[in-house]
Amino acid sequence: MTEVLVVGAGPVGLALAADLRARGVAVDVVERRVDPGAGTRAIGIHSPALELLEASGATDGIRERAVRIARGEARADGRVLAEIRFDRLRARHPYVAALPQSDTIEVLTALAPPVRRGVGVTSLRQERDGVRAQLDDGNEIRAGVVVVATGWSGRDLVYRSGAVRTHHYPDRYVMADVVASGGPIARVHLERDGVVESFPLPDGRRRLVAWAGTGEVTDADGFLRDAVAARTGVEAEIAGASTFGVRRAVAPALRRGRIVVVGDAAHEVSPIGGQGMNLGLLDALTVAPLLAPWVRHGDDMGLARWERDRLASARHAARLAFLNTMLGRAAAPAVHAARTTALRTVLRGPGGAAFTRAYAMRFDRAARR
Repeated sequence: MTEVLVVGAGPVGLALAADLRARGVAVDVVERRVDPGAGTRAIGIHSPALELLEASGATDGIRERAVRIARGEARADGRVLAEIRFDRLRARHPYVAALPQSDTIEVLTALAPPVRRGVGVTSLRQERDGVRAQLDDGNEIRAGVVVVATGWSGRDLVYRSGAVRTHHYPDRYVMADVVASGGPIARVHLERDGVVESFPLPDGRRRLVAWAGTGEVTDADGFLRDAVAARTGVEAEIAGASTFGVRRAVAPALRRGRIVVVGDAAHEVSPIGGQGMNLGLLDALTVAPLLAPWVRHGDDMGLARWERDRLASARHAARLAFLNTMLGRAAAPAVHAARTTALRTVLRGPGGAAFTRAYAMRFDRAARR
């Protein structure tokens, strides 16, 4: 019987497995997807997660590959509303590490135990001293603890139908990674026709995201090209753009017996700004040091507090994601003018520092340890 079974080998599951391996815990990892590049495309890792990733050695590998975003700009109507200064945070890593998710996966894969790919879990059965996981290939794995890090698709392994209430926003976004100038500065254009976000990536590339209304987008490349040009004045060659929507969900609990749930399997927030992936990383990396004493000695001290803190952090992230979604929508001229004036006032006053801390996840319970 293995000590811990991690179900899911996205960034969250791999980060947990790598951390546990560094602590000497016996870990198995299974992943239903054969392609490690499939799944989400989150790019930004914030300072609290970077600090916790140090335990497995992942932070150094991520820093080597990433662009370090030390500051950002909130803009509207061709003017800078305010600067967002991550480099003024009181943190070990006062920046956002931006890199393709495929690079994050490569760094974590090198540190985690080998992943059994193409293997899904169909059911989990609690036993007196562990959990029995039934696999879709007919085999099974017994583990002292199972951590579900599958994303939303594995939610039914733990929760009954309807237990995790999900709100589907009508908003659609278009996204692409393109070659573009702009330096290591993140820019958020809060325009009358909707938001455009522009984040730096390695090798002179940028991640572009534009609000696309509430209908289907038939020509994603053309829409993003036109939206970026009209809203920011920047001409960009767009190829391979994709569309996505936003959901909000926060589970009522993260633990059922010897089964623990982390990341999008338990909660979903807007992926814009990397909040969702970072929330999952903080779930995983704060529960990791609690698992060894639990599986080895039956000591589950700290798990109840961990669950309370992570649920509180998930609710906070969901509220922030809701605010981001509202601010990113198109607005009538008068509403846009009032919104811009209010944002300028807030961001250039004491609220600017608070916004920076919130965006950088410094209000997360994990950052206060």
